[in-house]
Amino acid sequence: MSTLRRDPIVGRWVVDTDKLEPLSTTLQKLGNISAFPKCPLCRGSEGDTPPEVFAIRSDGSKPNTPGWEVRVIPNFTAAMRVEGNLNRRPELMYDEMDSIGAHELVIGSPEHFANLVDLPEPQIAKIFRAYINRLRDLKKDMRLRSIFIYGTYGKRALLESLPHTHSHIIATPVTPKLIKEQYVGCRTYYEYKERCVYCDIIKQELRQGKRIVTENDGFVAITPFASRFSHEIWILPKKHSCDFENSPESDLPWMASILKEILTRIRALLGDPPYNLALFNGPNRNGREGYWLTIEYDYHWHIEIMPTFTRPEGFEWATGFYINDTTPETAARRLREVKL
Repeated sequence: MSTLRRDPIVGRWVVDTDKLEPLSTTLQKLGNISAFPKCPLCRGSEGDTPPEVFAIRSDGSKPNTPGWEVRVIPNFTAAMRVEGNLNRRPELMYDEMDSIGAHELVIGSPEHFANLVDLPEPQIAKIFRAYINRLRDLKKDMRLRSIFIYGTYGKRALLESLPHTHSHIIATPVTPKLIKEQYVGCRTYYEYKERCVYCDIIKQELRQGKRIVTENDGFVAITPFASRFSHEIWILPKKHSCDFENSPESDLPWMASILKEILTRIRALLGDPPYNLALFNGPNRNGREGYWLTIEYDYHWHIEIMPTFTRPEGFEWATGFYINDTTPETAARRLREVKL
């Protein structure tokens, strides 16, 4: 069993997984994954993965067989496990607990595509539908406090082993430090102004226009004022909502359309760069009376996309102070000017 350990200085939790086997090693045991079509995530390879926990199947096919459109499985080497108890315990001055939670892999298509942008919009909408289902289900577990979604694309060790479009859902029994900082910042702003800071950002950016990349009826994409990374983009729902899983079905086509457009613009402008994508959502309040009292009003779910031309170096790691070599105004203009 892996463990969660808390840094007593800054309150950061880390997962100690020294006994876990690297994903690349696990996949190598499944066969020669570089000799396609032996990709373990493609249609027909269902027996090479853990049993699915959810799938979208329009043909009535049975679980763990072909016929799926989006498939969710436990990650091959999950850092979090649902089974067991938290077993919170001290080690003298330190805090530790068992790594209870969930780590799921969302397979975005039965076809072999590496980049999410190559999927049609209806398929991207189905991925969002799968996220909604899993978030609703995982939030029933009162042990879990934070559930977040992320994906990566590009030439990294993991993706060289598994070049099939996928994303991760991770549920933890604690709130990660960076996500907690978002919640606290939103609450502080709300206490002062009685407004959602993200709603205010949307209003100002739509009024000014200079950091708007694109918009549609339901969503707006901006380069944030204090961008950490070159050509960083946020996608936000225009209507205030704390919890992504409460998104109405009618929003999914708009959501899929703006995400595909943004990824298309990034690829056309920047030459198919690697990127990170994260969906930030409200915390699990199930069974916690009085937990984050104003969160439904002060927090706003959103997606952040970060092209990764470089990795953070010593200065960024040491200080948390980012140096961005492209102003958000310039990045927004360049992305807007891309001919689709």
